[in-house]
Amino acid sequence: MLVKGLYMGSTENFVQEKLVIGVLVSVTEFLDSLKEELTRNWGSIDLETGLMPFDFTDYYNKEMGTPIFRCFYSFEELVDPETLPAIKLKTNNIEKTFADNQGRRKINLDPGILSLSKFILATTKNNVHRIPMSRGIYGELTLQFKNRDFIPLEWTYPDFQSRENRDILIRMRDIYKKQLKTLAI
Repeated sequence: MLVKGLYMGSTENFVQEKLVIGVLVSVTEFLDSLKEELTRNWGSIDLETGLMPFDFTDYYNKEMGTPIFRCFYSFEELVDPETLPAIKLKTNNIEKTFADNQGRRKINLDPGILSLSKFILATTKNNVHRIPMSRGIYGELTLQFKNRDFIPLEWTYPDFQSRENRDILIRMRDIYKKQLKTLAI
C-alpha cells in the first residue's frame, strides 16, 4: 500500500551544463596554442577573461615558476555533467604537452561545470568534501549560487572566493541561463 504523496523518484538525463576551464599559466606565450587545443576539444569559447595576477598562494611557484597568471574560458557547447571526469583526464594530458623537459607544468587547467545553482570543479585529489565521480576523478562543490551571487564554502579555494572571479562566473552563468531559455523554445 502506497502512502499518499510518497512515490519512488524516476531517473532522467542530466541537464546540460556550462564547461568552464580555469587556467593558471607561467609562460604566457603558450596561451594561443592552448586556446587552439581547448577549442579543438570543446568548441567555441563564448567568454574569456584577460590575464589576472595569481597571488593567492605560492603552492604552484616551485613547479610552474613565477609570475603566474589566471584566466578563464567558458564554452558555448553545453556538456553532460557525467563527462566531467573525461574532461579532467583530457586537460591533464593537455597540461603535459606544455610541460618542460623535466615534466614541470607551465599551464594548470581546472575544468568545472557551472549550473544555475552551483559550480563544481574536477580534481584528482580526494578529501572529505569531494565526491567520487569516475576514473579517479572527484567532483568538488566549490561555490553555490544563492541570492544572486556565488557563495564560497569553507573549503573553496581562495581565488574562487575572490569577488573578481565570482563576478566572472556570474557573467558565465548569465550566458548559460540565456542558453537554457533558447533550448526550451
